[in-house]
Amino acid sequence: MAKIHNIDANKLHKLLKAKQALLIDVREPAEYQSESIQGAHNLPLAEVTIDKIELLADTDKKLVFHCLSGKRSLMACNKLRNDDIEFDLYNLQGGISSWKNEKLSILTSARKILPLDRQVQLAIGLMIVFGLILNYFLNSIWLILPLIAGFGLINAAITGWCGLARLIAKMPWNK
Repeated sequence: MAKIHNIDANKLHKLLKAKQALLIDVREPAEYQSESIQGAHNLPLAEVTIDKIELLADTDKKLVFHCLSGKRSLMACNKLRNDDIEFDLYNLQGGISSWKNEKLSILTSARKILPLDRQVQLAIGLMIVFGLILNYFLNSIWLILPLIAGFGLINAAITGWCGLARLIAKMPWNK
């Protein structure tokens, strides 16, 4: 069974310069287009499969995954490890955020988009606020919105799966 190793931004930078690593960005396409690490291949978390990785994988290079903070990339590593991939996997600790904190260069575009996790936070906040406002002015049935948001957060905390994140990832602005 493959092992998952954490790697820091500076060590990854050295590996990339020496052409010893293959970097996979598991964020959504819009996040990747907004800012990315030079040489990274975009493969959103939902599309990570052993078949797609084997097409990209160069057995002489370390296979490194990254996202915004390191959470989605660790999920990608675990997903592949559970599929019995035959080589070790590497997760960029702290994701592209740690890369930027180390003042390493990134490619940026004029198109800016909120990262997926912040889009989810915004949607949950709006569900709660609008549910409470509509409850106050119209009818208590609107309390269903904060209730759904609460149950969604509980589910995401317990299982690590967020249905709202999957839904928002499919929205046109994230393509």
